[in-house]
Amino acid sequence: MSYRLFEGKDHASIYQKYRFVPPEEVKVLILQYLEEKRGGQPLGLAVDLGCGTGQLSRLLAPHFQELVGLDISEGQLEEARAGLGCPNVTYRLGTAEELPFTDGSVDLLAAASAAHWFQQQRFLTETQRVLKPGGCIALLGFGDDNVHLQSRDCGDRLTQIYREVREVLLPYTSSQVAVASNKLQELFDAIPFPDKQRVESVQVRHCVSVRALLGFIESWSMFQSYRSSQPTAAQHLLDDTLNRILEEIGAESADTELEIHLEYFCILASKPQ
Repeated sequence: MSYRLFEGKDHASIYQKYRFVPPEEVKVLILQYLEEKRGGQPLGLAVDLGCGTGQLSRLLAPHFQELVGLDISEGQLEEARAGLGCPNVTYRLGTAEELPFTDGSVDLLAAASAAHWFQQQRFLTETQRVLKPGGCIALLGFGDDNVHLQSRDCGDRLTQIYREVREVLLPYTSSQVAVASNKLQELFDAIPFPDKQRVESVQVRHCVSVRALLGFIESWSMFQSYRSSQPTAAQHLLDDTLNRILEEIGAESADTELEIHLEYFCILASKPQ
C-alpha cells in the first residue's frame, strides 16, 4: 500500500463522514464462509487491511476476540480512533505487504474497497505466511459502473449526471482504481489457494442526502487529484452537480434525500488446512 492518496486530514474527515459502511449482507457472507472453513473454532484475530476510518473494522469486531485495523495513513487512523470505539479493536500504521503478525496467527484478512492498492504478489506472500490453516481472505467492494441513483421517476437522468462526473474525473483516475473497476479479477486469479470463490451482485440501497452524495464524490481519490491540480474547476464541478441534481428532483435543499443503488462483490478464499 505505497499509494499515499488518502492522508490529508480534510480528506480523511470527508472519508469518515461520507463513505458507505459495508453492507450487512456481505458481513454475513464472510462470517458464514469463515465458520465453514474454521470448523467452528473460536475466531481469534481479524485484520482489516487498508482500514481507512474503520467502517469495516467496527462491523466485524463483535465477531472476533481481537481486530487490528492497518492503514498507511495516520490521518485516516486518527479518524478511526476518534469514532465509536470497540474494546477489542486497535488501529496501527502498516501495509498489506509487510504484516506485523507471526506465522499462522490470523483467522481473517479482510479489505473493503482497498485491495486494488495492494502490491499483489507481496500481499499474497504475506497472506500465505500469516493465515492459520483454514484462515480466510475476504476482499469486498462495489462496481461503480453499476451505481444507480433514484428519486421518484428521474432515476435515469440522475444516474447520467453521476456518470458524467465520473467522465470528467477519468483523466485523474489511477491505474489502481481501474483494477477495482474489474472487481479485482487479476488478484482473484493469482490467489494460490484452491478454495476460492467470487460472490457477485449483492444489491444494496442507501438513502442519502444530496449533500452526502456530493461528499461521497469528494472522497474519491480521483476527485482529490483533480482538486489538487485544478481547485477552482473541482469546486465548480461540485457546485454544478449539486445544482443539476436539485433541479432534476425539483428540490431546493441539499438535505433532500434520494436513493443510491450499489452492487457489491466479495472475493473469498481459504488457506488449506
